[in-house]
Amino acid sequence: MMYHHILHRSLSADDDGDETTAALTNSTAEDFFAATTTEGIPETKFEKVFDIILGLAFISTAVLAARRTAFTRREGGPETTVVAAFYSLIFVTSVLRALWFFIPATNGWFSVRSSSYTPVALYAWEDNDDDDSWITAALSEILLTAGSLALFSIFLLILVYWADILKKYFHPGTSRSIPMVTFLGLVALLIGLELLNILGFLLKLYTTEGMILVNSCLLATVSIICVCEITIFSHRFRKVLRTLGAINQVSTESQIIRIVWITITGNLFFFTRAMLETMLCAWLVMYWKKEGTVAKVFSHKWWDTYVLAKFWSEVTILGLMLYILQSRFATQQASRLSAAAASNKNGYNDHERPAGYVTVPNAEPNKEGLLV
Repeated sequence: MMYHHILHRSLSADDDGDETTAALTNSTAEDFFAATTTEGIPETKFEKVFDIILGLAFISTAVLAARRTAFTRREGGPETTVVAAFYSLIFVTSVLRALWFFIPATNGWFSVRSSSYTPVALYAWEDNDDDDSWITAALSEILLTAGSLALFSIFLLILVYWADILKKYFHPGTSRSIPMVTFLGLVALLIGLELLNILGFLLKLYTTEGMILVNSCLLATVSIICVCEITIFSHRFRKVLRTLGAINQVSTESQIIRIVWITITGNLFFFTRAMLETMLCAWLVMYWKKEGTVAKVFSHKWWDTYVLAKFWSEVTILGLMLYILQSRFATQQASRLSAAAASNKNGYNDHERPAGYVTVPNAEPNKEGLLV
C-alpha cells in the first residue's frame, strides 16, 4: 500500500549453486534476517479488502462533508465562513485519504502506490534494481502527510477559537488577534516543517523511511500538545458556561455536553495517534541504533496493525465531528425558535436583553459560539 520498496540487499554468490549454499550457511542469523526482510512484500488479499473498505469509508465522510458545506453556504449567517471551513477540512482530509487507498498499486514514476505494501527505503535521485521509483515513494509519503495535516487542522481551528473566546472572558481588557489569522499561521508552520522534511530527503540526508520517522515525531508531538490544550480549554470553557448560565438563569447544558463530547473524542483520537506515532518512532530509532540505518521493512502483521488502528481512528473521529456539528445546529435551530417565542411573550426582541444579561457562547447565532 502506498509505499515503495526496498533497499535491496542481495546475497552475493557465484554462479555455482554450491557456493551460494555455502554463503547462506556461513552467514549469521542477523545477516540472514536482514536479507530476508528486505525482500519485496506485495499486498495480500486481506490488505486489498481492507484498503477498499477504508477507502469507501473515507468517500462516505467526504460526500457528507460536501453536502453539509453546500447546505451551510445556502443557509448563510454570521457563522457561515467558519463552519464551512470545518466541513471543508473534513472533506479535504477524506478525499486525500480515499485517494491514498484507491490509487492502483504500481511501480510507475507517476504513481503514489507500489506493488509493495510496507514502507520502502529509497534515497532521492536513486532507484533500486526492482525499478522502484523514489519519486513514487516520496509522493506516497507526501500525500499521506497532507491528509494528516488536514485532519489535525480541524482541531487546531477548534482550539484557536476556544482560546479566543476564553481570552475574552478571562482577560477582558486584552487585545485579541483574529482567530483565522492565528489558525493559518499555525498551519503554515506545520507545512513549513514538512517542507524542511522533504528538503532533507531531496538532499539525501535520509531515505523515504527517514521521512516517515520525521513525520511520526512531528505528529506525535502535535498530538500530545493537542491533548493538553483540549483538556485545559475544555475545563475553562465549562466553567465559563456554568457561570454565565447561573448569571442569566438559562440552561447551558447542551453546550457543556458538546464540549465534553469534543474533549473525549478529541483526546481519545490524539492519545491513540500519539501512542501509534511514538511506537513507530521508537521502532525505527531502535533499528537505526542497531543497524546504522532506518532501512527497515516492516512485517505484514506489524504494519497491518498500525494501518488499521491509525485509519479507523481517523474515520471514527471524522464521523463524530460530522455528528457533533450536525447536532449543534439542530439544537441551535430549536434554541432560536424557543428564544423567539420567549421574547414575544416577555415583550422584548432578540436585540433587547434584560438588564444584567451576559451573552452566553452559542446561546445566539453569533460567530463566538463556534462548536460550543
